[in-house]
Amino acid sequence: MLWALAAARAALGHRTAGWVRTMASHSLLVAPPAALSKPLFIPSRLLLGPGPSNLPPRVMAAGGLPVLGHMHQEVHQIMDEIKQGIQYVFQTRNPLSLAISGSGHCALEAALFNLLEPGDSFLVGVSGIWGQRAQDIAERIGARVCQMVKAPGGHFTLQEVEEALARHKPVLLFLAHGESSTGSSTGVLQPLDGYGELCHRHQCLLLVDSVASLGGAPIYMDQQGIDVLYSGSQKVLNAPPGTSLISFSDKAKNKIYARKTKPVSFYLDIQWLANFWGCDDRPRTREPTRPSACNLSLQGLEDSWRQHREASEYLHACLQGLGLQLFVKDQALRLPTITSVVVPAGYDWRDIVKYIMDHHNIEIAGGLGPSAGKVLRIGLMGGNATRENVDRVTRALREALQRCPRSKL
Repeated sequence: MLWALAAARAALGHRTAGWVRTMASHSLLVAPPAALSKPLFIPSRLLLGPGPSNLPPRVMAAGGLPVLGHMHQEVHQIMDEIKQGIQYVFQTRNPLSLAISGSGHCALEAALFNLLEPGDSFLVGVSGIWGQRAQDIAERIGARVCQMVKAPGGHFTLQEVEEALARHKPVLLFLAHGESSTGSSTGVLQPLDGYGELCHRHQCLLLVDSVASLGGAPIYMDQQGIDVLYSGSQKVLNAPPGTSLISFSDKAKNKIYARKTKPVSFYLDIQWLANFWGCDDRPRTREPTRPSACNLSLQGLEDSWRQHREASEYLHACLQGLGLQLFVKDQALRLPTITSVVVPAGYDWRDIVKYIMDHHNIEIAGGLGPSAGKVLRIGLMGGNATRENVDRVTRALREALQRCPRSKL
């Protein structure tokens, strides 16, 4: 055997050298990174920030299943089942319900790219960075953006929205159901009952962000008259980041299909996406990029809402027991998935966050946008919303407040 290999090598030597010169005519300028030859180390941490949340074993196991071709019949069946899951968790019968390969930002862009055309009037509720980014995206499209602005901790009332609708006559209104991770960071739950009906009386569509609230707080897309609803996979749904869920009412679909101009993005063109998700009653003719699977929990919605409400109420009591002040005063307006507390006087929030991470392997977060430096955020999402985790983070906070430096006022 060895002799045969040596003979073959001698016979093919010159020919092989020619192949190498043809295929690689230049030497490598960049060496392989040394890190790639080392084992990957991922620490075990309890993620109690504004997202992502820890993955349950069922989801991690799903990530190790065999890969299928994206046009296989089994994949189409999985996509249909995902659509049914989205309709359930959104509480909608909209046929145009699908998942997008991309974060919540991607879903926001998909909604605005498809619903707005240059010159359209767009009313946006700005109570944090989510509203600011919706405004930024719409301005890039060429829409006429009109703002309703609230300080951190505030929400938009029906009267305020009605006055703005009458004044600006928008085709679309944006509201965030739960401003959290990259929003105002204050954990406010925006009421939604009556807002869809109000918008429709003014010939306006209602677009709602539920990235931080879906599964943790009640939302009823059809019954609340929401025309476009989107969320992300990495919070209460306990799935890996990188997938967003979105649904369009018939009113929203009709506006999209009656556009005078093409959407500014091909990748996020809803008519294109609708086809390979089987939402348009036509054969799938385009090749989809299959998003990572979402864990639409075996737990029912009502049980999930109750779990998050009870866990957050227990957390609020524990935080107040430490002498901490909840940022959102009105209990009815507190987002069950994200709790914000005022940074105690004399402390640097970064010291507290770092101490808890370094000594307890627990992630919590500071504020962003208007609330930067003012609040600490604690997330209880999906399987992380337990009394045990509340006790763990409470002990860690108590220790951090005892040991972190405190400036003299």
